[in-house]
Amino acid sequence: MEVKRDILWRVYLSFLGIIVLSLLVLGRAFYIQRFQGSYWRSMSDSLHQRIQPLEAERGTIYSEDGQMLSASIPTFDIYMDFQADGLVEKKGKIFNENIDAFTASLAGYFKDKTAAQFKKELKAAYRKGDRYYSLRKKLSFEEYKAFRQFPLVNLGRNKSGIIVETDSKRLTPFGLLANRTIGLSREFVADNKKIKKQNVGLEKSYDTVLSGKKGQRLVRRIAGGGLIPIEGSQMDPVQGRDIITTIDVNIQDITETALMKMMLQCEGPYGTAIVMETKTGKIKAIANLGRQQDGSYYEDDNYALKVTEPGSTIKLVTLLSVLDKGSSSAGDMVEVGSAGRLQVGKKVVTDAERSPKSLLTVQECFAHSSNVGMSKLAYKAFAKKPAELKEYMRRFYMDVKSPVDLTDVPRPMLAPLDQKGSAEGNMLWMSFGYGISISPLHTLALYNAVANNGKMMKPYLVSNIQHNGIVTRRFEPVVIKEDICKAPVIRSAREAMEMVVTEGTARRAFAGLPFSVAGKTGTAHVSDGKIKYDHGVYQASFVGYFPADNPQYTCIVVIRTRPHAASHYGGTLAAPVFREIATRLYSMYVDKKNPTQYAVVKDSAAYFYAGYTDDIRHVYQVMNVRYTDSVAQNKWASVYTRDYQPVMKTSMVRRQVMPNVKGMGLKDAIYLLENMGVKVGVIGKGKIVTQSVAPGTTLGKGITVILELS
Repeated sequence: MEVKRDILWRVYLSFLGIIVLSLLVLGRAFYIQRFQGSYWRSMSDSLHQRIQPLEAERGTIYSEDGQMLSASIPTFDIYMDFQADGLVEKKGKIFNENIDAFTASLAGYFKDKTAAQFKKELKAAYRKGDRYYSLRKKLSFEEYKAFRQFPLVNLGRNKSGIIVETDSKRLTPFGLLANRTIGLSREFVADNKKIKKQNVGLEKSYDTVLSGKKGQRLVRRIAGGGLIPIEGSQMDPVQGRDIITTIDVNIQDITETALMKMMLQCEGPYGTAIVMETKTGKIKAIANLGRQQDGSYYEDDNYALKVTEPGSTIKLVTLLSVLDKGSSSAGDMVEVGSAGRLQVGKKVVTDAERSPKSLLTVQECFAHSSNVGMSKLAYKAFAKKPAELKEYMRRFYMDVKSPVDLTDVPRPMLAPLDQKGSAEGNMLWMSFGYGISISPLHTLALYNAVANNGKMMKPYLVSNIQHNGIVTRRFEPVVIKEDICKAPVIRSAREAMEMVVTEGTARRAFAGLPFSVAGKTGTAHVSDGKIKYDHGVYQASFVGYFPADNPQYTCIVVIRTRPHAASHYGGTLAAPVFREIATRLYSMYVDKKNPTQYAVVKDSAAYFYAGYTDDIRHVYQVMNVRYTDSVAQNKWASVYTRDYQPVMKTSMVRRQVMPNVKGMGLKDAIYLLENMGVKVGVIGKGKIVTQSVAPGTTLGKGITVILELS
């Protein structure tokens, strides 16, 4: 019994000990969770590190003459680490000594809060020991430059706790001009909460070129979910390449202005105008204006690529086809009647306006835009084999997507020409612009080929790609087809297009013009989506080239009218826009005045250059030019003229101080600045004329300087 009692006593004692220990563990767990939970969670978070991607600076889109059409402008997000060594040492002496001056500067510059409000918020964040306090977001470069001079901030990162993160936003300096073609680049949060990129236009077509290569850095998570970069872990991103477009800002402005005037006058839902350089296929201007709810117009869609029934501008295809096939000659007579209505095959065809005479030559049928005449020519040529007209459409690239260097280009649509019962009717409607849907750019390319004596050029928008001012890829004009037709056919077509302006449907629109124009009007009755033929909506167009004897530019204007508009013809809506564009381009680019006898000769004796000393000396020695050298052993020098002789002087370069790089070439400037830890952005080409960070400025980590070249 004694043994049994002794064993039970020990078991009870052990059991009681286990209960007491369990209560202690549970009590301690409750205490930690209830009173120390936030502290230990922050400690846990602080041990978590991850790789964070760094977006590369997006490349710039330039016009052909070097003006920025779309660029990324740097923005700066400012945070504060209130546990930085300089802020916590000596019981926060630096923080307390500078807080009043710092908050006064914040209030005086940004003016959105008082100094007292700033001080209260900063002191509260300081007491909490916030490691990633958001101070300001999206500062411009000028604002950031001013912020860096504030008290406390100017002490540097370690003492001030200031953390700067650089981002960028996309701007189009010319606003509306070619906005839809240049496109946009922005990010948005999708339904699945993931950040996605939305690009259109050239921004989308050349996204991989413009985007560059992402960098990365190691970051540590802190309490509250904030992320702090870990020093020395960053791999910088590679800046995107720049693209130089074929767009000419002056021509774009002329085109956009002329189209805008007519759109405001006619109040149509949209209009587009394209100007192409005849010999090369370069698109010099492309305007797309859509009517907004408030009655204003904006570049909201690329109507230049929208496929619709073109109307009478397609009659050029019919003319070229029948002449090339040989079923008709340019001077053959065609009976169109005097009633404006005639049966052709099994269909009754109607003219929009009655013909001036009952018998017209083939060229006159085209010039007066006779549906009856053109359908009779097509019937004569293709009635037995309607599908043959489709073969000509293919020869003229009317049944394939435009090869222009843009994405999301729609494909043309043609009514079937090989089905019994409908083939003949479709062929007849197609001969004067119905039963086929093509884009204005398709039409322009065909007319440009005729202007170019039968040589069809690929339309294109980008002339070269550059990286740091160096051309990495160049795009030359591309010939799609050397001869779309026989040479006599092209000559007859050009004569017919000139007759449109001198005696046909565009006669009034171009009366009194001091130079020759050739082209074609078009007026299409619209049936498109919800719009039906009986809604009374029309598409007015004019396409042609100038000067007619030596074409320099080919242009198309297309305007969609509002329902039952009084003025809806190509000759009254589109042709006046073409005339205004052609008149201004002719005076500026074709018939250029050259007043050299009155020009003041620029003084070439004055100059200023800068660069690497040994390179400058080498150039002068090779060229055997005498110069004065006062540089001694300094690596960097500038050169200016004195008494018509080059003088070299020292350019001072000090650590952590922004040097003067004006007058340098880009290669020398990038070498000098990047070795000092400065990020470089470049605008233009040539030698450097301005720098965004003034010489003598103290350099901080991650600073970016924008260099503008001449």
